[in-house]
Amino acid sequence: MAKTRREFLAETAVGLAAAAASAAGVAPAEAQDPTQQQPAGAPPAFGTGPGVGPQVSVNTFTEAEKLVQIELSKPQLEMAASSWRGNLASVYERRTGPHKLDLPSSVAPYSSWNPVLPGRKAGPERDQFIRSKSDQGPLPKNEDEIAFAPVTRLSRWVETRQITSEHLTQIYLKRLEQFNPKLRCVITLTKDLALAQAKQADAEIAAGKYRGPLHGIPWGGKDLLDTAGIPTTYGAEPYRNRIPKDDAAVVKRLNAAGAVLVAKLSLGALALNDIWFGGQTVNPWLLEEGASGSSAGPGAATAAGLVGFSIGSETGGSIVSPSMRCGITGLRPTYGRVPRTGAMTLCWSLDKLGPMTRSVEDALLVLNAISGPDPGDLQSVPSKLDYDADASIKGIRVGYFPKWMKEPPATDVDRAALETVKKVGMVPVEVSIPDWPYQSLNLILFAEGAAAFEELTLSGEADQLKVQTYDAWPNLFRQSRFLSAVDFVQTDRLRRRVAEEMARVFSEVDLLLVPSLRDEMLTITNFTGQPSLTMRAGFVEVAEARTDWAPDPSRPLPKFSPPRRVPHGVTLIGRLFEEGTLGRAGLALERAFNVVAEHPKGFE
Repeated sequence: MAKTRREFLAETAVGLAAAAASAAGVAPAEAQDPTQQQPAGAPPAFGTGPGVGPQVSVNTFTEAEKLVQIELSKPQLEMAASSWRGNLASVYERRTGPHKLDLPSSVAPYSSWNPVLPGRKAGPERDQFIRSKSDQGPLPKNEDEIAFAPVTRLSRWVETRQITSEHLTQIYLKRLEQFNPKLRCVITLTKDLALAQAKQADAEIAAGKYRGPLHGIPWGGKDLLDTAGIPTTYGAEPYRNRIPKDDAAVVKRLNAAGAVLVAKLSLGALALNDIWFGGQTVNPWLLEEGASGSSAGPGAATAAGLVGFSIGSETGGSIVSPSMRCGITGLRPTYGRVPRTGAMTLCWSLDKLGPMTRSVEDALLVLNAISGPDPGDLQSVPSKLDYDADASIKGIRVGYFPKWMKEPPATDVDRAALETVKKVGMVPVEVSIPDWPYQSLNLILFAEGAAAFEELTLSGEADQLKVQTYDAWPNLFRQSRFLSAVDFVQTDRLRRRVAEEMARVFSEVDLLLVPSLRDEMLTITNFTGQPSLTMRAGFVEVAEARTDWAPDPSRPLPKFSPPRRVPHGVTLIGRLFEEGTLGRAGLALERAFNVVAEHPKGFE
């Protein structure tokens, strides 16, 4: 018959006590019958379970102190070492056995992040979408010019049947095949599916069944979006042959909108940076550097006119950074607006899916099609989108951080953008936030990421990834096993404090304008769930190639003399679920900047 925890303790207590007493030079007391020690009805106690796991010593804890940065006294170390196997080792039974339990990534943590603070409402009161009425003009004779046209124009040409979806799709397929060897931005070309979807779109439009502005428009999806019967590889070697049975929720919504999927686009392996099993995706504006990541393929393909639009994802900068590098528009939605069902999980409380386009209004057109809750994503919520392209932006309060505008990574383009805010009738307002350790929030990112890919790490399959540097996932996942659970909870509490600070800031302003790659704001707004719009605002010159990776003296980056001219963007950050305001302000700035029409040389 199985022993109770207390009966087991009776047999093991002498051994444990003897070890501790021997170390202290004291003889252990004689064990007593536990049935005589505890009356009936006594509750279970900590420390009465069987000793499990490997033996640990004072030295084990002395070394572990360095990892979690605490310091115990010698008696405390001795007590911790002698009782670890009975007190805490058993909490790892879920993965060490004997009752092992697999947890697929579709099972989200029970504790969830809600970006809307208690007692506060977020988002607009009404749901309206009024796109611009600008004349799309005649269809260009040059196919390359057609390929670079924004969705706002492409959709009007398709709607009025100046071009068929099939013809438009063939233009993009041809460009994908022509330029992908140079950019390495495509993992899977979906040619057969695309042509079938395009023919269906043309038949429906001819029959008067126009579905809306994305009907017949070719697009590319970051290859972490599941596509039924088509490989979805996460850009990582262990998943190269992974073929899902169902479409991701976003794919289903774009299918319903009549969009045409032409390619599954590259991402840095498991959504980090810009290197995947096929190599490094490069920037169309500067082929000597990567496109930045992890939405590298969407960034490069959209910038080079290989797709009408694309879908990227962001956990800590993966839409903002490639949009900056490749000179496109990236819209990171409010956390919870766009469902992630069927998308690769990196961090349940941080992952977001969003549009990457060649103009501001394109991003809003796509966002409108993919928003709304889905049962497969417990964090997805109902939301409204109030966007009127013709509404006035006069008086919109745009917050900025004076100190940040005076120091890197801010440039003259950022400072000029702040002046443009005034010129279009919006009002700059100085704001500030406390000097807190915002990078501490990344403990949550590392812990969730390591949890999402636990099996990959523990099985050793992470060793198959192309990049094995100290700043790549395999090492970070392994290191994250040693993060403190107590610090995780404390960081979660810090997250709440940071969200309260951002709510205070947004009680003073309607938007923020920030240098796109300012580390603190990238971290803060990804953790608070704020939406952002990154857009080209001008050009800068660079004398050295840029990289997402930590410096490696053995692999110096290319230098340029004279410096190379590349696009540079700014980022607007909005209140929760107020992407419509971001869109209106962004559209006004885009027109004032007047730099969006220039394309990377060699792709025109």
